[in-house]
Amino acid sequence: WVRLLGGRSNRSWKVEAPGLSIVVKLFGVGVDNPLFPNDPRAEVASLQHLEGLDIAPGWVDDFDTAHGHCVIYQHVPGCTWQAGAAEVALLLHRVHRMAGPVTLRPAPNGSAALLRQAEDILSRCPVGTVQSVRALRPAGSIPGLSRACFLHGDPVPGNIVGGAGHWRLIDWQCPARGDPCEDIALFLSPAMQIAYRGAPLSESERHCFLDAYPEQEIVRRYRALAAFYHWRMVAYCLWLDSRGDVSARHDATAEIAAMTQADR
Repeated sequence: WVRLLGGRSNRSWKVEAPGLSIVVKLFGVGVDNPLFPNDPRAEVASLQHLEGLDIAPGWVDDFDTAHGHCVIYQHVPGCTWQAGAAEVALLLHRVHRMAGPVTLRPAPNGSAALLRQAEDILSRCPVGTVQSVRALRPAGSIPGLSRACFLHGDPVPGNIVGGAGHWRLIDWQCPARGDPCEDIALFLSPAMQIAYRGAPLSESERHCFLDAYPEQEIVRRYRALAAFYHWRMVAYCLWLDSRGDVSARHDATAEIAAMTQADR
């Protein structure tokens, strides 16, 4: 058994034996994240829904233990994603083409829902710290999308594993159904890229991702909503900072800079 590093809410081990290479994932108890829920049954439903499609690891088993719910799935060999944004766009689109399990949570859809979620996150932060963030609240109104797509819910570089031409999405503990812009925004988020890759995407990488995404009407929708997604992430960084994350303020600064660009 080898402990896998990188998980922020749960503990995972790689277990190998002759003819066997699996991941044993023990879900944390009492995790209350306002942006990334931690639901083992949603992960199981997603893995089973994607069985045989070469998008996610193969589900093996899951069960309750005295220490939390345990999910076992096939280990995906390779490394975590570092480069090749176009391939990620195509991988996410394969997920977005599906409706997904009907039991999944609804993701925020449209500018009003994103503002409500951001305000909920800010309500969990110390009162004296939120005024400057609220001053950045974007204006405008973008309606919700009528169709609900299958969403990974946390497509950060650490959850994209494999290699060129063979990328897979792991850690399906916060999937959802809703606007594909949700996944697009999370992948493009400077804060999430810094947290997992050490630097935000370059302008060239960002454009490469958006140009490669097959539905350009969704890309145009994302561009219209980008400031709202960045503002929500600023609120999330403030929440992380209130919980002792020493890098969160720097991450928030990167999101504010991206938000300024989105407003132009």
